[in-house]
Amino acid sequence: MYHTWMRYFTPSPAHHKLGLACLGVGLQHGLLPTVGPRTLDHHVAVVISAGGGWFRGPDGRRTTVTAPALIWLTPGVRHHYGPDPDTGWDECFVDFTGPATATYTELGYIEPSRPVVPLSDATGARAAVGRIARAARRGNPLLEVETGAAVHELLVALRRARADIAPDGDPVLQALARDAFRPLSVAEHAARHGMTPAELRTAVRRGAGCSPKDYLLGIRLGRAKELLAATELPVAAVARRVGYDDPAYFSRLFTRRVGTAPVRFRQQQGRAVPGGWSQQVPDPDDPPMLRSPSRGGTGEAPVRQGHTPPPAPPPSPRPRPAT
Repeated sequence: MYHTWMRYFTPSPAHHKLGLACLGVGLQHGLLPTVGPRTLDHHVAVVISAGGGWFRGPDGRRTTVTAPALIWLTPGVRHHYGPDPDTGWDECFVDFTGPATATYTELGYIEPSRPVVPLSDATGARAAVGRIARAARRGNPLLEVETGAAVHELLVALRRARADIAPDGDPVLQALARDAFRPLSVAEHAARHGMTPAELRTAVRRGAGCSPKDYLLGIRLGRAKELLAATELPVAAVARRVGYDDPAYFSRLFTRRVGTAPVRFRQQQGRAVPGGWSQQVPDPDDPPMLRSPSRGGTGEAPVRQGHTPPPAPPPSPRPRPAT
């Protein structure tokens, strides 16, 4: 016995221009029938969250699938798969297409060369599939945009859930991020980790989907933007703080990658932030609430149900008059 639920969509040409278009979604479990052999003209992510089975690609080799796992079905590649006939499995799938699939493949989020990918946990991926399933209600005017956006979320969730990536991220990437503002070459970064430059490139490509140079550059330019927007430091000082001793080189690099010169970026984005920006990330599920003065309030934050207001600070002592 098995249970199957699925919906299929036909996004318009305009929706395909968004980058990813969802073509279908399904949730099923039990002693499901085998799929294929067949060949598709689009991508499918098949997430196995319980049970096990098998997969056979175009080379004819049979690969064991043990949950949690991901099966990639890619365009033009013949495939054949199914659950164990005695135990079955719990499966959800999403069909999708669009020009962004090429970029996700280049970044390593989609892996045509590895059709069966062990996962550490399928919870995040199933949550993204659940959002697609809820958006699939009949008559939803936002169907194509909602489901397309959720495919992006699904690809990120699947990348994060890969069993070959530690839950806290790749330690090599963490170390590179810590040292990103030091004026070190890629070869020097590699030597610090006891790796050759080629080994470092492989590790960063696997973990971040880009080269070590681009990974470091993204961190450096992000910090440079913050300094330009929130401080009055000269451009040369900003360059030194993010690892560039040559301010002219930094300005050329910033202009080429950002699309505008550092001075122009500061004119556009500069904000007076006395003391600098906060390093504490606000909780998006519990934002501060300010009473609007236009409604006759005092501007003080109201007390919300379930929240105890902090005690008022003691009054400052009055300065004694000089004698």
